[in-house]
Amino acid sequence: MKRFLMVVAWMAVGLALFTGSAIASDINVFVSILPQKYFVRQIGGDRVTVDVLIPPNSSPHAYEPSPRQMVRLAGAGIYFTTGVPFEAAWLDKIRAATPGLKIVSMADGIERKPIDRHNENGDHGDDHDDGHGHGSLDPHIWLSPPLVMLQARNILTGLIRIDPGNRKTYEDNYAAFIQKVVSLDAQLRRRLADGGKFMVFHPSWGYFADAYGLTQIAIEVEGKSPKAAEIARLIRYAETHDIRTILVQPQFSTRDAEMISKSIRGKTVVADPLSENWAENLLLVADRIREK
Repeated sequence: MKRFLMVVAWMAVGLALFTGSAIASDINVFVSILPQKYFVRQIGGDRVTVDVLIPPNSSPHAYEPSPRQMVRLAGAGIYFTTGVPFEAAWLDKIRAATPGLKIVSMADGIERKPIDRHNENGDHGDDHDDGHGHGSLDPHIWLSPPLVMLQARNILTGLIRIDPGNRKTYEDNYAAFIQKVVSLDAQLRRRLADGGKFMVFHPSWGYFADAYGLTQIAIEVEGKSPKAAEIARLIRYAETHDIRTILVQPQFSTRDAEMISKSIRGKTVVADPLSENWAENLLLVADRIREK
């Protein structure tokens, strides 16, 4: 670890010497996942350049930033966290390697809930670790438009803190973004007005389900593939509730979901919770949930 931090420190010095003028030209922002990039760009506008630590189709459960990313972090003005699992393992290292970096949690003021584990009867399971590093709390707060309004406020506060001279610009952008989120929320409420149940492989959509009166049924059991008896129960549940579409995501295996969908003569469809096209993605997921 000491060697890693030393390498990062020397690389950061080189970066400052050769690109110091570029670093000062705008606000260099780091985020953990792609949806955050969308939020920050909406509020920061042309004043911000946003880097994302976790690349597309990579899992945020066990990601390790590269030395090159750590160097870029050293030249950034602010890092917005969101509570994904890898942050818990890396935030102390990031603070040690980049002491001048301002770290702001987008999750401030949001009460995170236990990971949604409805069993085949629709009841909640227990709250212990799901095997992916979530612990007992669900990190997927960016999938709920009402919660994104709170996260947007934290972004606004963070940007004003490091760039107070452009407060009016950020406040105007924030107000415009909130209107977009309100409009999206209304569209989703109309599309999902009938409520209902939907099946997923990984339980990423609990906050989304809560916001729109839905029930998420997860195939994955505590971070592990279900056993044969559990798959049989899920098949019966899907048939009983006329569920024909199973949501999967590119960060996880689709084998068990495909096995179940074949048994119920249904289909698996990709619903990526880490898509950068956040608003369009939520509307698409809503339509897929409505499919029979």
